[in-house]
Amino acid sequence: MSELLKVPTMAEFMAQGKQPEVLFWVGCAGSFDDRAKKITKAFVKLLNKANVEFAVLGTEESCTGDPAKRAGNEFLFQMQAVTNIEVLNAYEVKKIVTACPHCFNTIKNEYPELGGNYEVMHHTQFLKTLLDEGRLTVEGGQFKGKRITFHDPCYLGRANNVYEAPRALIQKLEAELVEMKNCRRNGLCCGAGGAQMFKDAEKGDKEVNVERTEQALETKPEIIAAGCPFCNTMMTDGVKAKEKEADVAVMDIAELIANAQDL
Repeated sequence: MSELLKVPTMAEFMAQGKQPEVLFWVGCAGSFDDRAKKITKAFVKLLNKANVEFAVLGTEESCTGDPAKRAGNEFLFQMQAVTNIEVLNAYEVKKIVTACPHCFNTIKNEYPELGGNYEVMHHTQFLKTLLDEGRLTVEGGQFKGKRITFHDPCYLGRANNVYEAPRALIQKLEAELVEMKNCRRNGLCCGAGGAQMFKDAEKGDKEVNVERTEQALETKPEIIAAGCPFCNTMMTDGVKAKEKEADVAVMDIAELIANAQDL
C-alpha cells in the first residue's frame, strides 16, 4: 500500500555527474531499527515533498563510531570514522543532514580532526530551514491544540545547544507546547546515551527512562515528541512501563510534520 519513495544514492548522482543539495545520513538506528525506520521514511517523504535533491550512501554507509567511542573503544571508533570519511570525501560531500543526534554530534564535532569537514544539520534544523524558505508548508491539521511535550536529546541540546528548531516546528503545528520541569539546558537524559543503550541496567531502584517518562507524563501530554531514535525507544519503553500507551504517543518531529501533511 506504500507509495514509492525516491531515495537516490550518491553513486547514482555521481554516475550522472551531479551533486545533491544534501547527503541524508540515515544512521544505524534509522536503517535497521523497525521503529526508527518509520522516522526515516517520514523524513524522506518531507524531503520529496519539498523537492530537495538529496542522496544517501546506501550500502557504503557504516556506523559513525559513536557507540564504540562512548564505550571506550577509541581504536574501533577511528577505524569506522576514517572509513566513512574516505567515502564522504571521495564523493566531495559538503552538507549532511541526519535524524540521529549521535551521528550529528560525531560527524560535526569529531570527524574534523580525522579529515572530515562538513556542514552538518540535525533534521529538525533542516526542516525548519525548509519551512523558513517556503519550500515546505505545514498546518496544524490533526495536531492543532494537542498538548505536546518535547524531550531534548542530550547530543542535540546540551552537547550542541540546539533547542529552538524542534520547538519552532511543534509550534508550527499549532500545538500546545508544554515543557517538562527538566528541559533545555537542564534536560534529563533518556538513559540510552553513552552506549548505555546496549548494556544491562545497573543497581538502583528506577530506570533513567522511567524517571524521564514520569517527568513527561506530569505535563499531561497527548504526545511526547522526540528528535532522536534512541530517545524514542527509551520514552516508548517508559510509557509502556507506566501502562500509558493507550493515552500517550511517542513520535519524532519528522513524523509529526509528515502526518500533519497527510504524507
